[in-house]
Amino acid sequence: MQSLKELYKVGPGPSSSHTIAPHRACKLFVEEFGPYPYYNAELFGSLSLTGKGHHTDAIIINSLPGHTEVKFSLDWEEEFPNGFYLRALDENMVEQHKWTIFSVGGGSIRIKEKHLEWNDDLYTEKNWKEIYDRLIKENISLTDYVYSYEPDLKYFLSEIVDAEIDAVERGLNAEGHLPGKLALLRSAKSLYEQARYCGSAERDSVRLMAYAYAACEESADGHMSVTGPTLGSCGIIAALVYYYIKDRAYPKEQVVDALAIGGVFGNVIKTNATISGAVGGCQAEVGAAVSMAAASIAYLEGLNIEQIEYAAEIGMEHNLGLTCDPVLGYVMIPCIERNGMGILRARDAALLSKHMSRIKDHVITFDMVVHTMNETGEMIPIELKETSEGGLAKEYLSVYDVEA
Repeated sequence: MQSLKELYKVGPGPSSSHTIAPHRACKLFVEEFGPYPYYNAELFGSLSLTGKGHHTDAIIINSLPGHTEVKFSLDWEEEFPNGFYLRALDENMVEQHKWTIFSVGGGSIRIKEKHLEWNDDLYTEKNWKEIYDRLIKENISLTDYVYSYEPDLKYFLSEIVDAEIDAVERGLNAEGHLPGKLALLRSAKSLYEQARYCGSAERDSVRLMAYAYAACEESADGHMSVTGPTLGSCGIIAALVYYYIKDRAYPKEQVVDALAIGGVFGNVIKTNATISGAVGGCQAEVGAAVSMAAASIAYLEGLNIEQIEYAAEIGMEHNLGLTCDPVLGYVMIPCIERNGMGILRARDAALLSKHMSRIKDHVITFDMVVHTMNETGEMIPIELKETSEGGLAKEYLSVYDVEA
């Protein structure tokens, strides 16, 4: 498994696969070959089908120092379904360098022509069972396990926590409409203000949803956001962080540890299935985020290692089959609302784990549900995997006279 630094990333919204990954690849391309007067990028897969709505063309143009042409194509014969060709051309428009770039989910990239050290495995264990067996054998905690591989991770995650808080606070104070043809009204500030009129039973839930909306709306507006594990699901971890630090006054160090623990489960999903909506549907994004957040919340609420695994398993199991069908290709509908629901489901998963663990042992393991998620993702039709050609995206176009 890779470093957890490849799971949590700060970058420009609205999409980790469509903006962070291309931005990262373009910057690396320039570092490798230097500036050229002309560039062209040819996009395929989800990058092509929803690239306009996700601002992929804009982020590529803004990330390269020369005049850049972006082309949206369909005939892609490479091994991974989501990617693009990036070419540098001299003053005579003659190609000098070319990379084949795969956007593999969560802002991570692979380059056919170049080895990237950050994609190398850092953790020896490959699934939850192997991790759990080591914890028991060596009598260590899950945080001990993580920091034994990444002793500098606490500082990195501390900066991630700061970025999450910043994104939520910006979102809670912003008003107006999000960019694009949907003309979607920002709702986080109003939703948060409604919490003050709620009874105690509702107040925390409304605030959590407002925090998730705030982070997602910032990402949808193209602002700096944090993958958790993707930008399509960024509101869930952000809401967790903000709530436990600002509302519950938990020490920052404890929340940092919680992100490390949630990251372990996200890493298992990423290694054995996918966190890419273009590959596995939204179960790979929001489902993974709910699972990660459920594990983090279980830790923060003092649950033991078996209960933490159970919470992560519940979070993933009950998002199986979740499709990715963004309306008009924007990371807005159903994405933002789904994040608001996702943080509540993560909290519910931890709560259910706490109480059901006192009644009986759970039958389905985390590894089992991750394997199931991977197989389910393979069976989801391509129209429901971030292409905007099915589901709600298709229904919206059938009802409203809006050009896709």
